[in-house]
Amino acid sequence: MDKSRLETKVGLFVLIGLALLAVLLIQFSKGTSIFRGTYELRLHASTVGGLKQRAGVLLAGVQVGGVSDIQLAEDGKSVTIILKIYKSCKIYHDARFVIEQSGFLGDQYVSINPTANTLPVLQNGAVVECQEPFNLLEVARSASGFIQRIDDTAKKLDASITDLRRVVLNEQTLTNFTVVINNMRSFSDQALGAVGDVHALIATNGLQLNLAVSNAVFLSQELIRVADSAQDVVTTNGPEISAAIKNIESSTEVLKKLADDLQSGKGLAGTMLQNEQLTTNVQAIAYNLAIASSNLNRLGLWHFLFHHEPLPTNTPAPSPVTP
Repeated sequence: MDKSRLETKVGLFVLIGLALLAVLLIQFSKGTSIFRGTYELRLHASTVGGLKQRAGVLLAGVQVGGVSDIQLAEDGKSVTIILKIYKSCKIYHDARFVIEQSGFLGDQYVSINPTANTLPVLQNGAVVECQEPFNLLEVARSASGFIQRIDDTAKKLDASITDLRRVVLNEQTLTNFTVVINNMRSFSDQALGAVGDVHALIATNGLQLNLAVSNAVFLSQELIRVADSAQDVVTTNGPEISAAIKNIESSTEVLKKLADDLQSGKGLAGTMLQNEQLTTNVQAIAYNLAIASSNLNRLGLWHFLFHHEPLPTNTPAPSPVTP
């Protein structure tokens, strides 16, 4: 056999072996094998983040397949991730698919999180929804905006503190505050002195104070006793008090009736009030009686009976009106 021909065959054999070894290394490094049967699942996600083809698929932390392809949807707003899952692994329809990352800067992979494992089982070609991955850059942008807002707030707070120090904590305000503190201290000293004086007054006049308190207690007891006695009097003489009140009410009604009779002209008093002639006659009689009593007082009764001298005349009384 020609030596060059042998070398060519050996080189070709080595090349084919290296290619097969590279394919096997790639397959085994991602956890898939060309010797194991698989079925296909199609995931819909808004973005894949940093997920790459041949990324691993983990079910409860155990690799059960890999990512075979990533396709952009026709609307350009979402992507379709095609998974190759080992046929020996059953995935239920209530499982959650999430794109996660190994560590802080590790590769991304598809995580399948089982829940209640309710039937049915996902079959070949099933379409499921996938939760979008954690976007560190978006979080950094949000944090940047948040930090900016914190910085603006800090600046406003610093300006407010500056204004506070300028308006409130100036020299005049601090001086006034010092004066107030000194006045409060003086007032507290005076209050302590007053308390000491009161304490001394109580200490020196303790007997008199005790006597006054005792008298006050005795007075309160006497008042309570008087109130009890009054209550007993009211209780024991209830019928008499009620009768007296009824008599007062009856008298009030009689007086009211008399007043009504006088007002309406009934009886002698009412007739005198209503009849002007009778009133005039009564006035004349009263006038004459007044003159007679005056003469009797001046001359005496004996002179009036046994002497027939004419009595001094006074102003004649008005003649009675004949009714």
